[in-house]
Amino acid sequence: MRNMSSATLSGLAAAVVLAAPAMARADHWQPAAWGPAVPEQGVNTGFGEGCPIETPDGLSLVIASNRSGLGVNDLWAADRASIDAPFGAPRKLGPPVSYDNSSDYCPLPVFGRSLFFVSTRAGGCGPTGGDIYYTRQSPADGWSDPVHLGCAPAGPNTAGPEYSPSIVETWYGTLLYYSSDGGDGGDQDIYVSTRRTDGTFGPGRRVDSLSSEYDDFMPNVHRRDNGTFEVVFNSNRPVPGHPPSQDVYTSTSLWAFGFWSTPKNLGPNVNTDGNETRATISADGKRLHFGRDGDIYVSER
Repeated sequence: MRNMSSATLSGLAAAVVLAAPAMARADHWQPAAWGPAVPEQGVNTGFGEGCPIETPDGLSLVIASNRSGLGVNDLWAADRASIDAPFGAPRKLGPPVSYDNSSDYCPLPVFGRSLFFVSTRAGGCGPTGGDIYYTRQSPADGWSDPVHLGCAPAGPNTAGPEYSPSIVETWYGTLLYYSSDGGDGGDQDIYVSTRRTDGTFGPGRRVDSLSSEYDDFMPNVHRRDNGTFEVVFNSNRPVPGHPPSQDVYTSTSLWAFGFWSTPKNLGPNVNTDGNETRATISADGKRLHFGRDGDIYVSER
């Protein structure tokens, strides 16, 4: 795989619309609560499914699944005719996205037929764990060869595993949120990388306000209509009266540059005694998709 170049991401830069965040009124600061989660219709099987995320238009749901029977995760996409319609049967995103015997997961579809995702394919920064890649889709030629985002200290990937890229457009630049062990084999924390003027992403820095001494995984950042930001991620930090497991947490920010409110557990409408992982918020802010013990669930607000 190649390292990311300016030409590769020039299209992404052109799609960025910069706007200063509006000052939120007090009654608009806290997002509305999520309703009871239900299984996502049409996408779950007897195999393992997870990492769900809607495309920006809400008409496709991209997931990771091992339903190919190869013992690894591949990326699949389920389509629907409208926001109110159910998703159809998922179709596999073949090579070069889902690749040979590597595991491909944590997809992030963005405007402009582009896709960030994590892969364990050869050419990464270390012998174990996944790195973040980027590809673009052409109506004529299909998906381009995935481009590696680069290894630390030049890029965000490390010798350890990275998870769940999330692009955040702000008036002061483009941010890439993700989780990583920082390359030292320790617990997972939330990191953020800034896109340079040449289109590449720099090294990540730990977001202390979202990270803890426990495993904090898989952030997804949503820009709200009032200009503020909310993030969801999963963590195994202790909850009184609750067995150790991964739960979904949320936090809010005015600027998304690293100063976030104290994370809050989303509670029993979303979290159970099982493991809730890789939650994502739809572009319109109305649906929360996440994985739970090998199936995909959705909550609405």
